[in-house]
Amino acid sequence: MHAQVARKDIGAWPVSATVCPLGAEKGLSAILSTGEATPAVPCPVLCPHSTDTGGLERMATELGQGLEHKSGEEQLGVGAQLGDKETQEGGDPLALYKSLTGACSQSPLYARRFRSLFEYVGLLHSETFTMKRAGQKVVAGTDTPGTSQTSKKQKTSLCGSEFGESELCTSMDWGSLPHHVILRVFQFLTLVDRARASSVCRRWNEVFHIPDLWRRFEFELSQPATSYLKSTHPDLIQQIIKRHADHLQYVSFKVDSSTESAEAACDILSQLVNCSIKTLGLISTAKPSFMNVSKAHFASALTVVFVNSKSLSSIKIDDTPLDDPSLKVLVANNSDTLKLLKMSSCPHVSPAGILCVADQCHGLKELALNYYILSDELLLALSSEKHVDLEHLRIDVVSENPGQVQFHTIKKQSWDALVKHSPKVNIVMYFFLYEDEFDAFFREETPVTHLYFGRAVSKAMLGRIGMNCPRLIELVVCANGLQPLDDELIQIAERCKNLTAMGLGECEVTCRGFIEFVKMCGGRLTQLSIMEEVLIPDSDYSLDRLHLEVSKHLGRMWFPDMMPTW
Repeated sequence: MHAQVARKDIGAWPVSATVCPLGAEKGLSAILSTGEATPAVPCPVLCPHSTDTGGLERMATELGQGLEHKSGEEQLGVGAQLGDKETQEGGDPLALYKSLTGACSQSPLYARRFRSLFEYVGLLHSETFTMKRAGQKVVAGTDTPGTSQTSKKQKTSLCGSEFGESELCTSMDWGSLPHHVILRVFQFLTLVDRARASSVCRRWNEVFHIPDLWRRFEFELSQPATSYLKSTHPDLIQQIIKRHADHLQYVSFKVDSSTESAEAACDILSQLVNCSIKTLGLISTAKPSFMNVSKAHFASALTVVFVNSKSLSSIKIDDTPLDDPSLKVLVANNSDTLKLLKMSSCPHVSPAGILCVADQCHGLKELALNYYILSDELLLALSSEKHVDLEHLRIDVVSENPGQVQFHTIKKQSWDALVKHSPKVNIVMYFFLYEDEFDAFFREETPVTHLYFGRAVSKAMLGRIGMNCPRLIELVVCANGLQPLDDELIQIAERCKNLTAMGLGECEVTCRGFIEFVKMCGGRLTQLSIMEEVLIPDSDYSLDRLHLEVSKHLGRMWFPDMMPTW
C-alpha cells in the first residue's frame, strides 16, 4: 500500500533541470537504460595506453590520490604524461592546457580525482567524442572538427583544431576494457559523471549498475521555489527503487524546510522493502521538517526499514517524531547489530523507550539524546557486564520555555558506574539554558569531557566546572557577561589536567589572568580561540605583548581572533 502511494506522489516533485546529466530534454532515464552507444572518436590523449589496462588502472589510482592537491602546472604535467609521445616531447604545456581545457570549461585545472581521467578519455564533455545509440549515429558536439569511421573492432578518427594539426588516431574498442578497470575509475566519479560515462557502451553500462557502486546514496529532496538544494531526479529515484534497492547499505535523506520534502522522504522509505541498510540518516537542512509529518506516516516508513534491514548499525534521526513503539521494532530486529543511535530532539521518546534500547542493544557504542530522557537507570544499563564499552555519549540540555522545565539531577554513583565500565568514554554536553536554570548541574563530580554553552553561563557555574569536572578536555563559552573570569579560568587550568581546547566568545578576562591560564596549561592547549574584544589590557600587559607571552607558553605562534569589520 505504501509503495503504491509513494509511486503516485514521487512524480510530482519539482526538480532542477540541471540535475539531469544529459540535459532536461533527454532525462536521466535514458542514461540508466541499457547502453548501446560506443564512442566513434576515442580520445587521442589516451590512445597509446588503451591496450595497457594495468597502466590505465594505475593512472586512475595516481590521479585520485594526488591530482587534487597538485598545482596547476603539476596537473598539466600529469596531463602531459598521459599524452602521446609527440605531445610529451615537443608539446607546449600552455598549448596542451588550452587544448585539453577548451572542451573542459567546467574544470580548467582537470577537475579533481578521477573525473580528470575521463576528461582525458574524452567521455564527459560532448565536444570530444561522437556516440551511437540505438543504431543511429549522433554527433555530440558541433565545434570539434573531425570525421569518424566505426568498425566492430577498431575505431578511427580525425581530431582537429583542438590539438593543432589534424591527426589520425586509432585504438581498440573502449568496450573491451576489463570490468575491474572501469569499476575502479567509476568508484571515484560523481553519480552524474558515472551516468554520462555509462552511455559509452554496453559494457560500461553494465559496470554502472554493479552493486558496489550503489552501496551509498544520499537522496536530496527540496522545493525549488524555497530552497537552494537540488532535488534528486524522480526518474533516478524510481530506477534506484526498482533496480538497486537491495544494494543500498548506507542511505541518507537530506530535506529542506518544507513538509512536502519530508513526506516524500517517508514515501521513499516505505518502498525500500528489499533493502539491507546498515546506516540510515534523516537530515533536515533548515528547520526540522520531519516534525511536521504525521506520527503514523513516519512510524510506518521507519517500520519498513527496521523490519526488512536485519543489520542496521548506525541510525541518525534527530528532530523527528520517533516514538517508543518504533524503538521497540528497531530493537526486535536489529538488537545484535546496532552500534550508533543519534536521536536528539525526539520529543515522543520517553525514558522507558531509550532504556529498552540500552537493555537489549549490548553492542551500542555511541548514543545521542536529550537530557530529559537521561536517567540513572539508563546509565546503569549502559554499564552492565553484557554491554560493550560506550565510546561516545552526547547529551543536549535545551530549554525552550524558561522557568517551566525543572531539570533533574543524575547521581554521582551512576556517573561513576559508567566511567568504571567505559573508562575512555567521551561525554559531550551541549547547554542551551538561561543563567537561572543551571542549579541541577555540576553540584557533584561529573565525568563530562566536552562542554559547550550556547547561551550565557554564570561565573558560579564556571566555578563549579573547575571544581567538579576533572575529565574536561574541551570548553566553549559563547557568552558570560561583563564580569572578568580570571579566577574561574585559573581554577579550570589547575584542576582540569586534560584540558586541550578552549574557546571564549562574549566574555571578559584580563590580560594578566589570561596569560596565567595559558601558562598553567602550557603546550597541551592545542586549540585556543579567544576574540580580541574579550581581553582587557592592564598595567602589566598590552595586547601586543600578550600575543608574544601566550606564544611563548604555547610553543607556537598565536594571535587572538579578530572581529570582521564588515
